[in-house]
Amino acid sequence: MAIEIRSAASADELRTGMKAGATGFGEELLDDEFERHVKTMPPDRFLTAFDGAAPVGTTASYAFTVTIPGGELPAAGVTWVTVLPSHRRRGILTQFMRHQLDDVHERGEPLAILWASEAVIYGRFGYGVAAPTLALNADRSRFALRSDADAAGTVRLVGADEAEAVLPPLHEHVRREIPGMVARSPDWWTTHRLADPERWRRGAGPKFWAVYERDGAPQGYAQYRIKEDWDEGFSRSELRVHEAFGLTPEATREVWRFLFGIDLIERVRGSLDPGSQLFLSVLDPRSLRLRVGEGLWLRLVDVEAALRARTYAAGDAVVLDVGDDACAWNVGRYRIGAEVERTDDAPDVELDVADLASAYLGAFDFHALARAGRARERTPGALERASALFRTTRPPFCSEDF
Repeated sequence: MAIEIRSAASADELRTGMKAGATGFGEELLDDEFERHVKTMPPDRFLTAFDGAAPVGTTASYAFTVTIPGGELPAAGVTWVTVLPSHRRRGILTQFMRHQLDDVHERGEPLAILWASEAVIYGRFGYGVAAPTLALNADRSRFALRSDADAAGTVRLVGADEAEAVLPPLHEHVRREIPGMVARSPDWWTTHRLADPERWRRGAGPKFWAVYERDGAPQGYAQYRIKEDWDEGFSRSELRVHEAFGLTPEATREVWRFLFGIDLIERVRGSLDPGSQLFLSVLDPRSLRLRVGEGLWLRLVDVEAALRARTYAAGDAVVLDVGDDACAWNVGRYRIGAEVERTDDAPDVELDVADLASAYLGAFDFHALARAGRARERTPGALERASALFRTTRPPFCSEDF
């Protein structure tokens, strides 16, 4: 029987689809989890593959706004991508991806973003690594700041109600400055960032919120929890940092000073912004034990709209020849300069849409793409011109794992 991909026709069918999605990840859909999901997932964005009446796979997308260089754009936050073990290797994932790209395009969203559970999957559908992340696994005992002046300002712990009032404005200020960051709705804050069900703790304690203040005004915050462990009277506990942001370099320093100053902790773990000052701020960068991960993947669903929306540095124009096997409307040449326009002029650089995605937020320049065999220079000096145009003042980062 042919596989049918569609959104749910009823609340019961949506629940059945989500249950199949949870099964695909080896999990269980509990009642409170279902209620949480429906608060942030529009039903028409949740797609289920049906084999007859039986749901056998899912994909979905949140309606996000993502920061880009010089502005922001609507983006589909792709998630719930799975196929039941009984139906794998039948092309259902490929059907999902093509169906979803058409759906996102029809919605007028120029971008799609995701975190990959399997990194080998998404490149063939036009996604490129666009905002790498650093995994922090630091030795707390070796932490020391290079310029260890006295602490400025104060840090205090707050409850969930105060965190709901204080943290969102701070996050919004930060996310507007960092390409790749995602705006959070009030429902997203309450159901994802501030919620703390027991099963999310994975053996650790409750979530804590710390607010850094200077002259009585909030300037930064951290969200964290502690995984307690003891060995023959010595603490082997781990501090798990979910977020740590400051509005200024000083505030960021003080937030990290606070986190590394928490007693009875052996290791500090978390996801670190590649643009963070922390690596250059400590005496022993090696003690941070940073590991690079691919982070956020990006898909240019509408290349022309995406290119027109971002800003560029001053420089000579360059013509990019973009290939796209999945979205025929993107194929063509684009002149990037003072303005962005389609053109029939000879190309200066040729590349695939997935590789353009890796340059779009500023993570990689065109020289790096060319060295990796992912861009081809057709006019001498074009790689430098393209790199100069797309250059950003800081690397992208996404703190939102969805």
